[in-house]
Amino acid sequence: MDPAELSDITEIEQLLARYAVGMTRNDIEAVVDVFTPDGSYSAFGDTYALADFPALVEAAPKGLFLTGTPQLELDADADTGRGYQTLCFVDQTNHDMRIGWYTDTYRRTEVGWRLQTRAMTFLRRSGARDSGRPHDPTRPEPTRTPEH
Repeated sequence: MDPAELSDITEIEQLLARYAVGMTRNDIEAVVDVFTPDGSYSAFGDTYALADFPALVEAAPKGLFLTGTPQLELDADADTGRGYQTLCFVDQTNHDMRIGWYTDTYRRTEVGWRLQTRAMTFLRRSGARDSGRPHDPTRPEPTRTPEH
């Protein structure tokens, strides 16, 4: 692995750590900052644009976001990449857990690597794997569908 590739990997790992710590600390600005301006998050049967993040994060349960080391595939020549990262979320009010993984795309910007898209897949006790409950009444509706 050459030094430039190692530097890119380290930068993306730190980016994803900022996301997890931002979510754990309920720091919406930190969470928004890890995305490209056209970034999106997909879960619950919908895709949310960056403008929707403050309402989406506010509606999310609060707790600990434990993430694993990401699996990354980078095309540094194209300033893009994709990857996966595992998640174990522990609700702070009852210690219930949600587990699964993120599927991500990344883009290098003038301020460094950023998430362009992040999609959540939950692992269910039943053995099912899905993006969430589209009927969850506590989640906000997206204001518009991002174009990617």
